[in-house]
Amino acid sequence: MKILIVGGGTGGTIIANNLARRLVNEIRAHKASITLLSASKRHMYQPGLLYVAFGQMMPDELYRDEASLLESNITFEVDPVSKFELDKNQVVTQAGKTHKYDILVIATGSRIMPKKIPGLEEGAETFYTEAGAIKMFKALREFKGGNVGIVVGVPHKCPIAPVEVTFSLHDYFKDRGIRDKVNIKYHYPINRMHSIENVAKWAKPEFDRMGVEIETLFNLEEVDAQNKVMKSMEGSEYKYDLLISIPEHHGMEVVEDNALGRDGWIPTDRNTLRMEGYDNVYVVGDTTNLPVSKTGSAAHFQAEVIAENIASIIKIGTPVIDYDGKVYCFIEAGHDRATYAMFNYDNPPDLKAANKSMHWFKMSYNKMYWTSVRGLL
Repeated sequence: MKILIVGGGTGGTIIANNLARRLVNEIRAHKASITLLSASKRHMYQPGLLYVAFGQMMPDELYRDEASLLESNITFEVDPVSKFELDKNQVVTQAGKTHKYDILVIATGSRIMPKKIPGLEEGAETFYTEAGAIKMFKALREFKGGNVGIVVGVPHKCPIAPVEVTFSLHDYFKDRGIRDKVNIKYHYPINRMHSIENVAKWAKPEFDRMGVEIETLFNLEEVDAQNKVMKSMEGSEYKYDLLISIPEHHGMEVVEDNALGRDGWIPTDRNTLRMEGYDNVYVVGDTTNLPVSKTGSAAHFQAEVIAENIASIIKIGTPVIDYDGKVYCFIEAGHDRATYAMFNYDNPPDLKAANKSMHWFKMSYNKMYWTSVRGLL
């Protein structure tokens, strides 16, 4: 049984490692094999980019060699896929190599799409790439005061990111002693300040406490980078001195090029995590079109379900569990305080008051991630 995993991010790596341990006897007996194809030899801890943007981490702290995170019985190749030939049970890589499979896992992730909005790339800072996070930190260091706009495109990776960056900006300017010279305004595209209702209810008084203005129903249409004005589809404008963008995301280009899903999101069964129309193709993490947050935790919980089901299919011929939509998100709420949102398809999050112990739990997880991604946590 040939298992092929395309994508070496959180979901793909956890699935590979879990399967490598669950199927150790089958792999030794040459009844199963696991191959992981990645676009990079390095694995990034993506939540750390926000810390880079505020000078709290260095970029090199975000990376580990992917090979060092994988069990020894996994075949790992840095050779991204260019063609998915699902009806032939095979993929073709950029190097021209064909990989046949019995079971395929697609874990290709997502990408930012600032180019969809005229002027956004030129006019705004963002922290969703290493280069962007470094550039944002330099802009923050040079900033002396004025209007700071936060603008959000949807869908985007990590739904809590707009809230966390707002807390971080408030604390950063306060620490520099210039908070009284800075006006922060938060813009969100729907008629409340967050897509998750209970997060909005929790965050609104926190923003009021910090003196952060809020404008909802602000769908960005264009940015006039020369005059530093952003304009919404609804007709409002905001003149900024510094603009922070959480840009719209799409799935990866290879998914769109192979017509596997609109905007790069692959249609996925919400419980089995199989690609619609294919019993032997699974989809994990950001690549899915599921109505759950695109976070590392969602990818982690989905990966555990997929790994257990693939192993049980090989061992007893049938899957054993379903994915219930589980997501767990830490929410940093300013210096030494954090809370969390845990929810699934049926149960919305019930946020508690932010506290110091949850903050230190979050800080600890930044270090534990490397154990987590190996499937040991």
